[in-house]
Amino acid sequence: MNNSVNTGAAPLVHSNDIDLKLHPWESFLTLYQREMARFMKVIFQTVFTPMINSVLYLLIFGVSLGKAITLDRPVSYLAFLIPGLVMMGVLNNAFQNSSSSIVSGKFSGDLEDLKVVPLTPQMIIWAMSIGGLTRGVLVGLITFAVGEGFSYIVEHSWLGIANPFWLLFFLVVGGLTFAKLGIAIAFYAKNFDQLSAVSSFVLVPLIYLGGVFFSLHGLHPFWQGLSRFNPVLYLINGVRYGLLDITDVDISSAAIISLIFLVIFHILGYQSLKKGDYQRW
Repeated sequence: MNNSVNTGAAPLVHSNDIDLKLHPWESFLTLYQREMARFMKVIFQTVFTPMINSVLYLLIFGVSLGKAITLDRPVSYLAFLIPGLVMMGVLNNAFQNSSSSIVSGKFSGDLEDLKVVPLTPQMIIWAMSIGGLTRGVLVGLITFAVGEGFSYIVEHSWLGIANPFWLLFFLVVGGLTFAKLGIAIAFYAKNFDQLSAVSSFVLVPLIYLGGVFFSLHGLHPFWQGLSRFNPVLYLINGVRYGLLDITDVDISSAAIISLIFLVIFHILGYQSLKKGDYQRW
């Protein structure tokens, strides 16, 4: 899993990029395009590195070890693994995009321009969140394409999409949720080391313990109950339901809980935008 923070990206926003005379929605679109330009500038780090990681995960766990793993599900372990990797790529990259954008803006001094552009705090949060979502979904699609290739080569069949609506729902909600979490954390982070620490000690455990590599039914009842407090569990099972039509949790409950966490992280992002630091310490 790639936990690196992009330090060589373009500045977050600059007064030359967002004309103060622009209509707010034009400024909103400009900020979103700026977020897109950031990760496209270092596309080998933001896109191709996760693709290589996906290949390694599928080769080691899905192909090599997967033959020795039996699930209480009518699917192979390789097929079971792919949806988890898709959501892992979405969540990680959505978080990294928005958080690194803010922290790099602090160091370059461009973040303070957000105080004078004709955008409300809500518009700033949504522009940056949608930028993170775009990068996350792009990585998720690449991961899915790699998984399809492995599925056809190893099992001689395509993976398919069982429930397109739920797949799209959980990809969008998950990407926005963790992009907003990245905003909330980045405004209070003093440097890239603190940001990386949060990613390593909070984000990675949440994802790995959210059911990427295992089924909830295979855990002890105590750990099953504890895992239900992890928001990633519902997002991963939502994507797994969208692709394979199997889930460890009720899909309606998963959708409601995911939306609740989206609202919570949006509020946290809004508060950090209002009270957080815009300058490098």
